[in-house]
Amino acid sequence: MLHAPVAKKANPIIGLWTYAEFGLVCLSFVPIMAMESYRHRGDPTQRVPGQWMRRLGRTAVKLSTLWKFEIEGERPADIDDHAYVVVANHESQADPFLLSFLPWDMRWVAKEDLFHQPITGWAMRYGGDIPLRRGEGDSVRACLDEAERAIRAGISVMMFPEGTRSKGGDLLPFKDGAFHLAIRAGVPILPIALAGTRAMRPKHSKWFGKAHACAKILPPIPTTGMTIADVATLRDRSRATISAALPDLRARYASDET
Repeated sequence: MLHAPVAKKANPIIGLWTYAEFGLVCLSFVPIMAMESYRHRGDPTQRVPGQWMRRLGRTAVKLSTLWKFEIEGERPADIDDHAYVVVANHESQADPFLLSFLPWDMRWVAKEDLFHQPITGWAMRYGGDIPLRRGEGDSVRACLDEAERAIRAGISVMMFPEGTRSKGGDLLPFKDGAFHLAIRAGVPILPIALAGTRAMRPKHSKWFGKAHACAKILPPIPTTGMTIADVATLRDRSRATISAALPDLRARYASDET
């Protein structure tokens, strides 16, 4: 079934309500998340704190008057017991809200700067997300070591391999980290294609906009038999898989982003 694109300009009044609603949801969840983070501080999966983080995202969306989210594709049957490195294109700050509707647990890798923000940064830290300072070797190694520890404990790890959101919506080159991690840990890549979220929060926009978006789960890409020498091959195949899914998805979900 096709879904018509939605083209709406941001309304500052609705935008202010969205900020207020999101802030209140965060404030109500953070104390619970802090307690769960302390209770599960030795757990490399951070599964329970992460579940609270995704509940926060889903609750904020359900209370919003702006966003309608859908999930397409088949959930891997073994994802509750076998970890994947999940990768997605990065279109908007709304992407994590959409991905919180994926029906499995994950730990997320995110820029360390985001952890220093009030309220939302606390939620990310208490939710078990993994910080990364891009371009700093020690931070990259620590991030990948923690992500591998989580994977070996049985939970998937989510990364945006573009590293940032593109200004014009074009798919940027993928960085190597996620694919190095997958090969090192011996787990498949699970690609996800996102469309529609740019209209919700384009890069450099002050307001949230109204739109309809979708995350499409694509077939896993195995890493069996691969070595570190195959990182570029795995990276390029993963990018091509997401790129091939985007035209149809954007035709059905992406709105006019002017």
